[in-house]
Amino acid sequence: MPTYQYRCPSCGHCFEQFQSITDDPIMVCPACGKETHRIISGGSGFLLRGHGFYATDYRSKQYEKDAAKDKVPSSSSSTDGSSPKSSSPSATGSSSSKV
Repeated sequence: MPTYQYRCPSCGHCFEQFQSITDDPIMVCPACGKETHRIISGGSGFLLRGHGFYATDYRSKQYEKDAAKDKVPSSSSSTDGSSPKSSSPSATGSSSSKV
């Protein structure tokens, strides 16, 4: 159930009321007894919780650039590992000669 905000134009009293969506709006100010109005508010923040929803899922462009820079040294280590990759094409070449 949502929480609605109200404001009395006569006395300026602001209050919140926890109500069902189907409930009628409060028409009388609890402070002065005059007519009150419901305020349209932005509501609360939207949070997704559970498996797969994290604040890190949507990083800034700067963060992605910095993360890519951090991955560059690991790419150079895979360059050292490229010699085994170069041996695998030769193995593929030898397997194709077997076929």
